[in-house]
Amino acid sequence: MDPFRKRSDALTALAKKMRHQPTLAEKTLWNIPRNRGMDGIKFVRQFPIPPYIVDFCCREKKLVIEVDVGEHLAQMQYDRQRESDLNILGYRVIRFANDQILKDIHAV
Repeated sequence: MDPFRKRSDALTALAKKMRHQPTLAEKTLWNIPRNRGMDGIKFVRQFPIPPYIVDFCCREKKLVIEVDVGEHLAQMQYDRQRESDLNILGYRVIRFANDQILKDIHAV
């Protein structure tokens, strides 16, 4: 079997599992774009874009919305690299902090 396919299958299985265990911030934010709730644009959640799984993705617009959990240095470096990789693939990435989502979802 093709090793990329095996990795992709594992990533897809993990994404499916993650859809059933959203954080409170992810649940709160998902209520807005779900069912084409943002100008009729379709979003999916926990979407694999190898080697990553993004929180929310509009494939048509190549837009990724990420919910940031931590602000420590290692996480920020990882997030910058991840965003750079996704940009190279043609995706624009928007990030929101958990606190921002939970305290003022309407501003988000």
